[in-house]
Amino acid sequence: MMTKTPVDLSQPSEQLLAARIGQAWIELRRGAAMSALRDHLFGAGDDALEPGQVDTLDLLVKRPSWRMSELAEALRVDPSTATRAVQRLLRAGLAERAQCVDDGRVVNVSATPEGRVRHEAIAARRRILLATMIGAFEPEQRAMLADLLEKMVGAVDDFVVQLDR
Repeated sequence: MMTKTPVDLSQPSEQLLAARIGQAWIELRRGAAMSALRDHLFGAGDDALEPGQVDTLDLLVKRPSWRMSELAEALRVDPSTATRAVQRLLRAGLAERAQCVDDGRVVNVSATPEGRVRHEAIAARRRILLATMIGAFEPEQRAMLADLLEKMVGAVDDFVVQLDR
């Protein structure tokens, strides 16, 4: 666990940094460009996928099939949230359900061939985005950015663990 002492935000310099980081996070999540980027990556109109559906499809293509409980755990969401994402993929023809051969009470879900094609198209567009985006950084900055983003994810995870206590 990475838990550290929280920063004292009464200090003006720390307050300014926190505000900058918070604003950048907001812009990454919902900035004006994000809507256009989501449309570019995930489709627009009736064909559009939501980020949660794409996250689900990302996992579905990694294995032949998933138990719903395993999928929810891998997505780090409540099982009902995973079920809703899968239902949307089922309706779009990108996923399919099947009874587990070992246990008839268990339902497995997998990506359809159409789902795999759709996922690869999204993955190709994401690769272009990432290549362009990280091209704005010097090679040593790229490694530092990756390290810092991973550390930020860990810090958020640690914070959530503390909430659950």
